[in-house]
Amino acid sequence: MEVVSEPIFRNPLENVVAYSPAETAIYVGSPSLALLQDGGIVASHDFFGPKSPKDSFGRENATRIYRSDDGGKTWIQLASVENAFWSSLFVHHGALYLLGCSAQFGDIVIRRSDDGGRTWTDPKDGYSGLLFRGGQGDNPPNYHCAPVPVLDHRGRLWRAFEDNVRIELRRFQALVISADADADLLRASSWRMTNRLPYDPDTDPPDFGRGSPVKKHREAGWLEGNAVPAPSGEVWNILRVNSAPVANKAAITKVSEDGENLSFKPATGFIDFPGGMSKFTIRHDHESRRYWTLTNEVFNRRNPWQRNVLVLASSEDLTQWARRCVLLHVHEDENLVGHQCKIGFQYADWLLDGDDLIFLVRTAYNGANSFHNANYITFHRLSNFRERFAG
Repeated sequence: MEVVSEPIFRNPLENVVAYSPAETAIYVGSPSLALLQDGGIVASHDFFGPKSPKDSFGRENATRIYRSDDGGKTWIQLASVENAFWSSLFVHHGALYLLGCSAQFGDIVIRRSDDGGRTWTDPKDGYSGLLFRGGQGDNPPNYHCAPVPVLDHRGRLWRAFEDNVRIELRRFQALVISADADADLLRASSWRMTNRLPYDPDTDPPDFGRGSPVKKHREAGWLEGNAVPAPSGEVWNILRVNSAPVANKAAITKVSEDGENLSFKPATGFIDFPGGMSKFTIRHDHESRRYWTLTNEVFNRRNPWQRNVLVLASSEDLTQWARRCVLLHVHEDENLVGHQCKIGFQYADWLLDGDDLIFLVRTAYNGANSFHNANYITFHRLSNFRERFAG
């Protein structure tokens, strides 16, 4: 096991946004952040687990919205939103939006709030935010995502999703949706979708799943992509990859200029990436001229699903990545694997707030059911991050 550097943040629970005790069998996930023009910070998360809120098909479907007016130290709940899941907050043309799925493997929907997150529009049809209708229950399409970035680039908004075409096999086909940045974002006609790109395990590098029976039937494959502006000006969708037993890999897919086609070249598309086995968030910072990510780099090669380490990494070209620091880390026995582990600092969403980097974390700690089934949503502020880590 590689030695993990000392973490910047010693107290994982320094600013708690939400808490759900493990014994409730209701877990918290999908953290997302937005900065409002009045200086407020808005956060969201959803619920999952056996006792979590569900729709009539038994699909998890509930999200909560919070606000902080003191830089993230304290939080108040603004709203509970039904039929919202795996959603991203973002601000566009002065309004706050929530873009994701209506439920676990539901429709693709968007909502707008004109009062900072207290009230939201209802996506009941193609004129009010129902963008792409999913199948009933387990019937396809089964749309999936995470609270990944909404990219404003080349006059369009871009956001990655997947279609889990067969739920029992968890085969995710990657796709990207986009809309003209000046269009009415609540109208389905404003949006277009690329082709749905399946993951082909036959194109895996030799070390992916070597000697493993899952090689030809890899669960998940790729998912939870990030729409990012490439140095060439293209839009790339960079996805996490189930590369077990190896770790720290990701996949680069590319979106055509018209937003109609998503493509992948196996010979060059797989890259070394710290933490590519778990969800990560990539954004570009114009001031430092770098791409940055918060991600669960794997140090323990026995456990490619390791999430008890959260790192900050950067790149100049999206293909060569370097760790800049360890943000959060609490040691666990290196012989533990999978759900034997009880600590996770995962699914981090982050934004730039002046000279600071702020981030929200799905935190499993202090009595969590497992590393995956988080009991906290926590907030953290990395001050003067460029001065400290962009050199």
